[in-house]
Amino acid sequence: MSATPITPSDKYYRMGVSKAIWVPILAAYQSPTRAEINAGTDLSDEVSAASGWEVTGNTEDAPALGSAFISKVSSTTTAGDSSLTFYADSTSVDVRTLLSRGTAGYVIWMWEGDVVGHLADVFPVKVTSAPKQSDISSVAQIMVNFAVTREPAEDVAIPA
Repeated sequence: MSATPITPSDKYYRMGVSKAIWVPILAAYQSPTRAEINAGTDLSDEVSAASGWEVTGNTEDAPALGSAFISKVSSTTTAGDSSLTFYADSTSVDVRTLLSRGTAGYVIWMWEGDVVGHLADVFPVKVTSAPKQSDISSVAQIMVNFAVTREPAEDVAIPA
């Protein structure tokens, strides 16, 4: 008898589905409320690219004198630097008015959309920089760079 296969996924394309929400204040970021989410800003329609936004587990070697095999043990967890790239506005009224250097808050990633009961990740962050992109042959953009300041809350149920 063979192993039970994993449940097939209902595959989707992130564009037009995923949501990135900026929330300046959360009472308990591990369980944001619907009122707190609604008080935030949906960044999704102005984001042209995203990088990072991943929690990674690290390992350490665990050698033993009695074996030539070096096993690994899990150690720390990190979330590397992350960024969101936004479109710039010709009148300077764009993401710079919301996310300037030094601004602290939370980015809530609703990977499968803002659907009650689906899962989201909440990243406590601080804006480290917001450089203007200098490529003169493409649409003007601003990359907002974030430092993840505390352990993200992963797989948080989106509230009603």
